[in-house]
Amino acid sequence: MCVDDEAIGLSVRKALLESQGYSVFTAANGPDALALFSAEPIDVVIVDYKMPGMNGDIVAESMKWLKPFVPILMLSAYVDLPRETLALVDKYMTKGEAVPLLLEAIADLLSAKHRRSKAISMG
Repeated sequence: MCVDDEAIGLSVRKALLESQGYSVFTAANGPDALALFSAEPIDVVIVDYKMPGMNGDIVAESMKWLKPFVPILMLSAYVDLPRETLALVDKYMTKGEAVPLLLEAIADLLSAKHRRSKAISMG
């Protein structure tokens, strides 16, 4: 799932991820993202930080309450986010980082989620 109020960036990320075989839900704001997140099976979330009405840290915090094991990557144009904000997400990247790094981060988050799920089911 990708959440960003910037329509072009959202469309580009959706197309990129779908070209890699991912199914992608998108939301342009926090409330829509939370509704989708509650209703759909989501494996990983990419959320922007600065959005009108509800910033990504509030979205991430709410998502962690709803489904604590879904990894969240915050993708932002802001470089120096507060430590409290970064503590709410599993990974942080800036929007200027290369596409292969984003794809690698998503794969790492999904792999970690899979390992965690497997350990819980075996435990």
